[in-house]
Amino acid sequence: MTTLQQPIQTPFNAASTAAEVMAGIDLRGKLVIVTGGYSGIGLITAKSLAESGAQVIVPARDPGRARAALAAVEGVEVMELDLMQPASVNAFSQRMVSRGQPVSLLINCAGVMASPLMRDVDGHESQFATNHLGHYRLTCGLWPILVAAGESRVVSVSSRGHQIAGVDFDDVDFLRRPYDKWAAYGQSKTANVLFALALDKRGRDQGVRAFSLHPGQILTDLGRHLSSAEIDAFDVLDEHGRQRLNPQTGLKTLEQGAATVLWCATSATLATLGGVYCEDCNIASFSEQQTGRKGVAGWAVDPEYAERLWDLSKQWTGMTVS
Repeated sequence: MTTLQQPIQTPFNAASTAAEVMAGIDLRGKLVIVTGGYSGIGLITAKSLAESGAQVIVPARDPGRARAALAAVEGVEVMELDLMQPASVNAFSQRMVSRGQPVSLLINCAGVMASPLMRDVDGHESQFATNHLGHYRLTCGLWPILVAAGESRVVSVSSRGHQIAGVDFDDVDFLRRPYDKWAAYGQSKTANVLFALALDKRGRDQGVRAFSLHPGQILTDLGRHLSSAEIDAFDVLDEHGRQRLNPQTGLKTLEQGAATVLWCATSATLATLGGVYCEDCNIASFSEQQTGRKGVAGWAVDPEYAERLWDLSKQWTGMTVS
């Protein structure tokens, strides 16, 4: 079977930084939206896009915190959005569509990881509800202004954690199986990859391309639900409590982590290669190895699973793209 899921020639690598990827990129006149754009990788992403001339909107569950984090960045507007609340997502989308300004980039960067069992108002497990369903609703709601841009991209920040688990279509919400916070996280990150595959299929003829990616193993606020013992088990900190750095194995700085996000968002070499999962500023190869290694698991780029996820998401949200 012919697949686009294979590495290509690129001047960048695992150690490349956001500044290196964005050198020479001019985004003046472009409107971009970055969920989670006020902390960690999302903050570096939002700053980099703004510094390249884009008008950046950062939707935030905590607008006050977001404004404080972005106070020194010109060209950024903060708006309220809670991805776990369907009404909030719909309100934000309607407000954006009513402005009538085309959106050139939607970066779905916000997320939760390994959280205790919680459910949204519809009873869906919170990691799947936030990491996938919230961004699915957002993308569908913004679809008219993504199409209006003529050429736009939707970039979903997944994780190598997708290798933990595929989507359990028989029990997504852990109604029958015991809740496992890591299986739930892995399932939601697999959903990010499958979503990009299904979205690109629907959007390519309208000028909307979609990508997913692993940014690297970077200790950020995403790990707020982890215990000290769990963090130690990842072996990301040295004996002095500082994060280890080895980009080749995935241990990166924030600037290196944001590089692949920005590469997916702006690289001209990806213009005809949508739907792929990327890492280290390149398209990833397949991986049949143990969890935590480079590459993408086959279950995350299976077209049949992508369609099953789209149908389920459409059923659960009542939304789709036209």
